[in-house]
Amino acid sequence: MERDRALARIEAVLDAVEDEPMPVPVREVWVYGDVALGLDPIERLDIYVTKDLLLRGDADAETRFEAEHGVKGIGRSVSAAWAEAYPDRVQTNASGHAAPEKCLAAHLLDGDEPVHLEVCNASFEDNVRQRLKSAIDREAYEQILDPRGVCLYAEAQRSTSALQKLRDGELVFPTLPESLSMLGLADDTAAEAAAAVREYRASQSGTTVRGDVV
Repeated sequence: MERDRALARIEAVLDAVEDEPMPVPVREVWVYGDVALGLDPIERLDIYVTKDLLLRGDADAETRFEAEHGVKGIGRSVSAAWAEAYPDRVQTNASGHAAPEKCLAAHLLDGDEPVHLEVCNASFEDNVRQRLKSAIDREAYEQILDPRGVCLYAEAQRSTSALQKLRDGELVFPTLPESLSMLGLADDTAAEAAAAVREYRASQSGTTVRGDVV
């Protein structure tokens, strides 16, 4: 993906988060990996969204939507107002429940672009550490979250300065092995883990999405 196209996609995501109803409340939007490093072109655009839980459920909407569309969880895990406005974008998990991460992907992304969307209830920095610990415990290094990220939206507003630095390619980050070493991995383990992350990313294609709960 050309860098200009990736930046346009990021800005479209930010516009949507600011101006449109969301399937779940969005607290933060980050980008990480290739686009944060200023590469052009980039292999994949990696976006991280921190979501909040719905504060109030809507049992009536849940019952109605399940009866009409066969989808569970509307009004409980995904906004009823959003689902009624965008019924074609409602996505479910294997058990037929509305999946917040898939609904966000359907709303924020376009087609089958080379974009990966991470959705979690925890902030990016907290999840980086949690995922690193889990990956080490299970020796599943490919599941590590690249820590080289840029926060573009938080506290209900976008960061114009961070977006401009991203656009200008002014942000400087260490290599991935160096970043992982800074988080506590031994140098040889960091190099092995970084290689696993790169190999896993290279195996992905099109739009991918992952939902996580910490």
